[in-house]
Amino acid sequence: MDMDMGTSDMSGMSDMSGMDHSSSSSSSMSMAMVFVNNHDTPLFSNAWTPSSSGTYAGTCIFLIALAIIGRCLVAFKAIMEQRWTAAHLNRRYVAVAGKTPEAGRIDFDPDAKTASLVTPQGVEETVKVVRRVTNEPLPWRFSVDLPRALIYLCITGVSYLLMLAVMTMNVGYFCSVLGGAFLGELAVGRYIQWNEHDH
Repeated sequence: MDMDMGTSDMSGMSDMSGMDHSSSSSSSMSMAMVFVNNHDTPLFSNAWTPSSSGTYAGTCIFLIALAIIGRCLVAFKAIMEQRWTAAHLNRRYVAVAGKTPEAGRIDFDPDAKTASLVTPQGVEETVKVVRRVTNEPLPWRFSVDLPRALIYLCITGVSYLLMLAVMTMNVGYFCSVLGGAFLGELAVGRYIQWNEHDH
């Protein structure tokens, strides 16, 4: 009788281990990352699930446009960085102390009837602009750093949305993101590369 109980316990344990093995293998099969070509793959939420080939094509066109917008945002940030750097370098003024400009001497000279404001050194000013190339980081400015942070926020948001679209493992979505990245780089890539080479 004890032998029968031991045998039944052993068979029950083998059944349990067999069930565990089959469940683990089925879960590993369901987690395999493979590309699919379904036209009803949800995008971002279950509410955005294409129901026909037309809506699926519209979703792919949206992803192409979103990828192009992502590259345009990167190019826009590069252009703005160039402008902010140029404005910072041109903002370095040196005041000429103890020197009266030609215009001031003319104003105080009662005998002066006609005179030219152009001197041998060019147009004389009380303030001269000195441009200096520097590799130091720009000082923190609210008018510059806030727009920079907002542009980067938009770039990050678009990048994560594109990443979520690719993670659906839908072939159409994946190809749409690649196609949009290609078209965006083709259109505005020169602005990004120009800014990178300039620094």
